[in-house]
Amino acid sequence: MFVSQEDIVSVIDRRGFAKLAGLGAVGTVVGAAPAGTAQAAPARTTRAPHSGARWDTCMEVARDLLLVGENGADLKLRYLRVLIDSGLPRARSPKKVLIVGAGISGLAAATLLKRAGHEVTVIEGNGNRVGGRIKTFQTGFADPLQYAEAGAMRIPDFHPLTLALIDKLGIPRRPFYNVDVRPGATPNGPVPPVVYRSRGGQVWRSGPVKGRFEAPERLNHTWIRVNGISQRRDEYAAAPGRINASFGLRDRRTAAMILDQALDPVRDHISVARPSGRVDKPLPELIKGWARVLYEFDGYSMNRFLTEHARLSDAAIDAIGTLENLTSRLPLAFMHTFLTRSLVNPAATYWEMAGGSRQLPYRLESDLRDNIRMDRRAMRIDTSGQGVRIDTVSEKGSDESTWASRKRTETFHGDVAIITIPFPALRHVEITPAMSYAKRRAVTELHYDSATKVLLEFRRRWWEFGEDDWKRELGARYRPGRATHVAGGGSLADNANRFMYYPSHRIPGSEGGVVLASYVWADDASRWDSMDDAERYGYALRGLQEVHGDRISEFFTGRGQTQSWLRNRYAFGEAAVFTPGQMTEIHPAIAKPEGPLHFAGEHTSLKHAWIEGALESAVRAALEVNA
Repeated sequence: MFVSQEDIVSVIDRRGFAKLAGLGAVGTVVGAAPAGTAQAAPARTTRAPHSGARWDTCMEVARDLLLVGENGADLKLRYLRVLIDSGLPRARSPKKVLIVGAGISGLAAATLLKRAGHEVTVIEGNGNRVGGRIKTFQTGFADPLQYAEAGAMRIPDFHPLTLALIDKLGIPRRPFYNVDVRPGATPNGPVPPVVYRSRGGQVWRSGPVKGRFEAPERLNHTWIRVNGISQRRDEYAAAPGRINASFGLRDRRTAAMILDQALDPVRDHISVARPSGRVDKPLPELIKGWARVLYEFDGYSMNRFLTEHARLSDAAIDAIGTLENLTSRLPLAFMHTFLTRSLVNPAATYWEMAGGSRQLPYRLESDLRDNIRMDRRAMRIDTSGQGVRIDTVSEKGSDESTWASRKRTETFHGDVAIITIPFPALRHVEITPAMSYAKRRAVTELHYDSATKVLLEFRRRWWEFGEDDWKRELGARYRPGRATHVAGGGSLADNANRFMYYPSHRIPGSEGGVVLASYVWADDASRWDSMDDAERYGYALRGLQEVHGDRISEFFTGRGQTQSWLRNRYAFGEAAVFTPGQMTEIHPAIAKPEGPLHFAGEHTSLKHAWIEGALESAVRAALEVNA
């Protein structure tokens, strides 16, 4: 059988290799751009598919991505009305519902179904806490007032389900400064209501407007430290030449501009460029546009897209990978990065929950206390009889990766079940009879990425200091250095820390704070995961010093916290992140029910790693069960 070089590239790249070299014409294509240049994407003539099974699948996934239901219904609007406004219709025939997993999707689905009159039991393997990957560290710091996020830490204003639920539960929220602001700066005006504008023109609002909200001015004064060069972000934006040259890149555009311009021809399928920004095409064209993007590019890794389609040089890709946090995800799906860059508005306002993200699951838990069975890990699910039987074990294990002896078993019976645990965890559950091949393949192959955080506590907020503050604090020990003088935002480096985030707000009564000294994914996370937790703090401090100077160690308390989501025994990774081809090959089967088994969780949505995706899935699964 003849196999073309294009087929070789597609097959090997789909399995995650970043590059091919030395394969004749393939090598020529990959190395087509001269070193140090970044070329615009060439004009391409592509087929316009209008029929066939693969095109139908792409249309199905496009509708799922846009949350378009039957007859063009806006599912996001429906979910808002169910979760926030009116709940589910009262059940005419209440069911016994088992929910596996007390993460945010399981808790939200349980809340809706219980209020609709169903008998709900939530089965949670963790004996210590609920919330899944929403986890707040509240202990382990020298200052008992300090806390920090191990998992979800920010919510964009284009995630209305999450923000509206936070408001409905009475949890105070405040801006999360994704881009740094002046220390001590405060927003003008009250926290605004949540507003969602449906594609049909309807406006959903969580409450009345109480005044105009205006966030503080963004400074962009945090640091870039790469190839031995330190530069403020705003300086790089104004004059990228010096840092670009350190990668061997002769280009006057920033790495973000190079990447966005490479993506623009793909964006043209779904939106129209205008002076004020891109505007989505009308809904029928938008669905077909997304389907065409999937049809043409779902088989690409990010690296393959940048090399073969955009024809960027190695130097440009190196700069993009380092400065735009793509290096560790270049072998993964192009669609993951494209979704992030295309659906996330850089001008968006981000929010956080004052007091910690853990409040969200625990506010839901308070109404479900009699319905949650902790320390019950599902080991076997049987649907061969009437309804569902789930056998569980009690482990008495920790929240992380230390196994303990199993002490007792318990079996639960229900009419239906909602499975919310991550697929890598579900793979260790025996399911009888076997699910469909498509579902089993999804459980087996869906890729989960690792993510690791290392947090360090300081007794003074040195990131807010100007040089005068440093002189005052250090006195005779003062030496000039690189003062950061910001609140919020983050710096980046090419060392092992990679991305560092500063607290957006001071904690009342405390003079110190906790810095997210390292936040990394994929292979970057593996470098930390190989270390014991206690080892990480010294290395993280050293990486932080490389960016900010040795003097910051004057305020280090010696305390910190760290979270490896890959090593967490219940998470098995940070979130689902597709490899090339999985969005069309695997996603359509992920959320589909299997007899009395329904499925929820961020991995069943197309908003991987976000609370919003988990909530969308929770409402969808609750509607399925209630029907």
